[in-house]
Amino acid sequence: MAEFTKKRSRKAGVPPGTLVPISEKRGEKVKVTIIDYDESQFVEKQVDSVNECIPYRDKTSMTWINVDGIHQVEIVEKLGECFGVHRLLMEDIVTTDQRPKMEDLGEYIYVVLRMLYLDGDDIVSEQVSLILGANYVISFQEMGRDVFDSIRDRIRNNKGRVRKMGADYLAYALIDAIVDNYFLIMERLGEKVEAIEMKLISSPMPQTLRTLQSLKRTMVGLRRAVWPLRDVISGLERSESPLIREGMGMYLKDVYDHTVQIMDSIEAQRDILSGMLDIYLSSVSNRLNEVMKVLTIIATIFIPLTFLVGVYGMNFKHMPELESPYGYWAVWGVIIVVAVTMLVFFRKKKWL
Repeated sequence: MAEFTKKRSRKAGVPPGTLVPISEKRGEKVKVTIIDYDESQFVEKQVDSVNECIPYRDKTSMTWINVDGIHQVEIVEKLGECFGVHRLLMEDIVTTDQRPKMEDLGEYIYVVLRMLYLDGDDIVSEQVSLILGANYVISFQEMGRDVFDSIRDRIRNNKGRVRKMGADYLAYALIDAIVDNYFLIMERLGEKVEAIEMKLISSPMPQTLRTLQSLKRTMVGLRRAVWPLRDVISGLERSESPLIREGMGMYLKDVYDHTVQIMDSIEAQRDILSGMLDIYLSSVSNRLNEVMKVLTIIATIFIPLTFLVGVYGMNFKHMPELESPYGYWAVWGVIIVVAVTMLVFFRKKKWL
């Protein structure tokens, strides 16, 4: 899983408001798409210049401007200046290790949160920044993948309430899609935890421990992404901003409940993983104890046998039974009797 915290060394010493991206710079072009809609009309297009977004600033219809890629800071800067976004917020947009937060600046509301999705068996995390205005929502993403396809389909096909509601509902729908995808992540992690638990019981290996540690780090990252999100949703729910209508409280409360469920699931999985680490250490210790017990029993059996053969291995000329024709077999008989007696004793004591 990608790290939630990235290096900020390139930003050291620069003035506040300087747009310096800290994510890995990619070669592909930034993609800007516009979806403009109301109950009766719908327009979707990809624009080549930020200037094409300017007419949508004052339109009465609802507009969703999505920016895929923030490594070209001049696009973020120009779009932010067009819609009156403060430079410090533009700096937060390109600084992709922000903690989820919400800021109400009167004419618009800024929300930043983390979007998680699956890429094969890996969990990818990226920052999503939302600017909520009176009749527009601007979303900034690090990469071109997202979890918003269902919302686009609802807008295109005029399903649900999206085209009947305002920009606040669109922002809620985007946040809700991100939060709902957390459940898919938790289901996948739950499956991995169950698989590791079975391995711990049957045959714990060093690779199992490495996988366990990796899952623990993943849970720490998830907690960092979800824990402050509760405050973000709660702040939107209690906000007195005119940009969020009174009827939105019920929807935001539903998203808040989802974040609480996810947080409870994360805490439960963290407790399970901590317990599994103890199980692993106990299993390894028990296996070592079993090996040492077997070796100790073998050594204990051979101690008297070694004594016997040591005595009869002395090179004295006048030793009892040395000239006896049955001396060799007598010693073997004593050795076998001693060994069997000790095995029976160990079995009776349930040491075997």
